[in-house]
Amino acid sequence: MSEITSAQDSGFALDAEEIEQISRAAWYYYNDGLTQNQIADMLGVSRIKVSRLLEKGRQTGLIELRINSPHEGSLGLQEELVSAFGLTDARVVPTAEGLAAPPRIGRASASLLTQALSPNDLLAIGWGEAVSTTLRYMAPVFPQSNVSLVSLTGGVSAYIGNTGLYGPQGFAHLIPTPLRVSSPDLAEMLRVEPYVRNVLDMALTARTALIGVGSVARSATLVRYGYCTASEIELFTRRGAVGDILGYFYDRDGQILDLDLHRHVVAVTPDGLRQIPSVIGAAAGPEKVEAILGLLRGKLANVLVTDEPTARDLLRRI
Repeated sequence: MSEITSAQDSGFALDAEEIEQISRAAWYYYNDGLTQNQIADMLGVSRIKVSRLLEKGRQTGLIELRINSPHEGSLGLQEELVSAFGLTDARVVPTAEGLAAPPRIGRASASLLTQALSPNDLLAIGWGEAVSTTLRYMAPVFPQSNVSLVSLTGGVSAYIGNTGLYGPQGFAHLIPTPLRVSSPDLAEMLRVEPYVRNVLDMALTARTALIGVGSVARSATLVRYGYCTASEIELFTRRGAVGDILGYFYDRDGQILDLDLHRHVVAVTPDGLRQIPSVIGAAAGPEKVEAILGLLRGKLANVLVTDEPTARDLLRRI
């Protein structure tokens, strides 16, 4: 790994355990805004030790203006997830009592994308809270690097307006429809309408996609936004659904279910999504574990951003 090599080349021989300690300390300090005393309590070391870890991180290049290591959370868990599910990459946000998961997952996803995207790239975006949170953190990055957005589904305009990314500057190409429409005939008409078709086709040219992972809980984002009712979610669950991506529900093995709902959805299909080389699924929490498992078993994403408790639960259920 290049980060370890550069640390060794600069005169510091860092082992995996020390790299993980530095990465954890850096995450807590720079992303979560904790004090060195708080970090010391969490890591079980002295405040002076935390200060030395941060300093060594800066000297070795593991820490710059952002965390520069790919091991931004738990190194061991990230490697286990990659190995267990055949992923190309993973990010695991360290445990932190009292800090809400969604903003931390959003920051981790934004950090990953900042490293992965190149100037003039196109980022395909799905629908949901994890995506919208990530975009808020990335709003300053896109204009500077000339990265454009393209939506994988309808309905994205409902939240992207709050990020400052959609407007006359033209950084976002969005499907101008809801995620779900009233009839299969209307959905089909919209899918072949030239502007919608162009956006759907453009999404498939992206090298990187960011998607949320929907649960089948009554509090699911699809229910909160009115795209599904609680009774529909219960019916889908009885038919084997454990989660959804882009409005398509799948079972525990990641197989897309045969539901009438899917004929009402205006979105890139799961098979189309698989054409994108790097698909990042961002999700965490006990209510999302079964959905993430199905996602990974079905190879619906090849990169995962999650938190430490969720990662441990996933690995226990293999």
